[in-house]
Amino acid sequence: MTFLLTSDGRERDVVSAFRRYREYLESQRSAFPPSAYALATSDWYFDSQDHRCPHDAWLERCELIEASTGERSEKRTLSLRLRMLGAYHDGHIEILYPRVFAYSFSLVDSLRGHCDWRFDELRISDRGNVIHEIEWADDQKTGLWIIEAADLEYRWTPAHTVSQLQRTTE
Repeated sequence: MTFLLTSDGRERDVVSAFRRYREYLESQRSAFPPSAYALATSDWYFDSQDHRCPHDAWLERCELIEASTGERSEKRTLSLRLRMLGAYHDGHIEILYPRVFAYSFSLVDSLRGHCDWRFDELRISDRGNVIHEIEWADDQKTGLWIIEAADLEYRWTPAHTVSQLQRTTE
């Protein structure tokens, strides 16, 4: 079940699509990890005028990390880290999925990269995990990512903070 990523409903009546999505989030509140729920229900996350909002951000880096433990490194866990340039080019967004259970990445045409982070939504999977579905697009849909994880961590770093950090480490 998707709410914001159903282009038919979204294009015809985006207000109703967001209302149905908010109702879904509230109905699933106890199933969501606190971090994912707080992000999905925040006032700024879907506000494209807020510089922290991922809408129109550009992917810079996607890193899959497969950590291992055990005598033969046989116990494996997967995490995923994204880094994006914010839509206003005045800061970076980083999303960490500390424990990933499944993912699917598709990209129709990489000639211009992933283009813009267009729409996304967070849901709960049948297994009780967070599903983060992300649509990348320019004039047309270019890619769709589906990530199933235990939770996610979202961080916005303004550009002036980034340049200050670079100066202090040089």
